Amino acid sequence: MHRVAIVTDSTAYLPADLVASHGIRVVPVQVVVGGHPYDEGVEITPAEVAAALREWTIVTTSRPSPDRFAEAYAEAAAAGATAVVSAHLSGDMSGTYDSAVLAARDAPVPVEVVDTRQVAMAMGFAVLDGARAAEAGADPDAVATAIRDRAAASSALFYVDTLDYLRRGGRIGAAQALLGQALAVKPILELVDGRVAPLEKVRTTSRALARIEELVLERAAGRPCDVAVHHLDAAARAETLAGHLVARMADSRVIVAEVGAVVGAHVGPGMVAVGVSPRPGGAAGDPGDEGADLGGQDAGDPRAGTPDPA
Repeated sequence: MHRVAIVTDSTAYLPADLVASHGIRVVPVQVVVGGHPYDEGVEITPAEVAAALREWTIVTTSRPSPDRFAEAYAEAAAAGATAVVSAHLSGDMSGTYDSAVLAARDAPVPVEVVDTRQVAMAMGFAVLDGARAAEAGADPDAVATAIRDRAAASSALFYVDTLDYLRRGGRIGAAQALLGQALAVKPILELVDGRVAPLEKVRTTSRALARIEELVLERAAGRPCDVAVHHLDAAARAETLAGHLVARMADSRVIVAEVGAVVGAHVGPGMVAVGVSPRPGGAAGDPGDEGADLGGQDAGDPRAGTPDPA
């Protein structure tokens, strides 16, 4: 019988209770604020990163060392795993994937490292699919395929108040072409094969968020989806957008979740992003059934644009 363990990194932004219930091992990526490194999700909060960015403190990120992954793989083997599938954020956005590959070479059990080409819950939903496949007894290849397929079917769309943070962090990609344009231009960006790319330009924040709403519906194409509305220090924007999506996506589950410190360091305060991930096979079911596997904060009454009390 196959016993496949799942390892991911902290930029999947999976809630702690969900990580525990699926036995997922999470290797933290580091954020460096004013020269001091902190493990994401353990030693620093998104709010602290947002505050540092607003004060123009130097904020960078750092990949986990191969030793951190080696430790996770050894722990999985010691717990009885016969193989590991290790799924991570886009290799074009971070060296995290490379560190995992290096560690896999000397692991005590076979390790398949997956570059999801995604980040945040667009990756997290895929990791959860892999965990479910592993729990069902799938072999390592099938688990990795489940992750790749879900990630490839997902879309990550986002709005930033300014491109400066992406530029400073070296993650701006093809959106570099938008630099130097009128300050009134508000870019809508997306991940294309793991890289940041410009999608559209509008004139105001409200128009950008309204357009993202329409783009989410286009990407969903009427299919039941898991949707995560992320933000950094922009809860009101995210909750309003999520409320609108709830009203228009009856068979989908929409959650609101602040991005972590690492992604926050590259997008800056005010960012709103949406990860939209069609469910495998287009199964409708009860969106609430998937809810136990999503974590985050459910979007509340769409008429109010605010979340239900937790």
